[in-house]
Amino acid sequence: QLHLVESGGGLVQPGGSLRLSCAASGRTSSSYAMGWFRQASGSEREFVAAITWSGATDYADSVKGRFSITRDSAKKTVFLQMNRLKPSDTAIYYCAADRSDTVVPVTTTSWYDYWGQGTQVTVSS
Repeated sequence: QLHLVESGGGLVQPGGSLRLSCAASGRTSSSYAMGWFRQASGSEREFVAAITWSGATDYADSVKGRFSITRDSAKKTVFLQMNRLKPSDTAIYYCAADRSDTVVPVTTTSWYDYWGQGTQVTVSS
């Protein structure tokens, strides 16, 4: 069992930056892949970024060049650095994980077994 807790959300002006964190606890000794997804009001949950146990990454086209996903050396915390934020980035951001040693980052919501509670990101002037 994995427990995920996100933090770092908030209100930021357009063009600003935020750094989200996702801390994993529980049975973290196994390999697991992680991802970030977001859900805006009235919309479906969508893929943002993903990282494998080995460090391979993938990004949604809408955030490429602006967002960066990394994980710490202990691999128990994943970060999402968000730069040049736009109002269209406003959403609840969710962290997800799945026990897997996949070498290809997974971008589909249904693949992930574990989810955090979400953190609100609002980009507004």
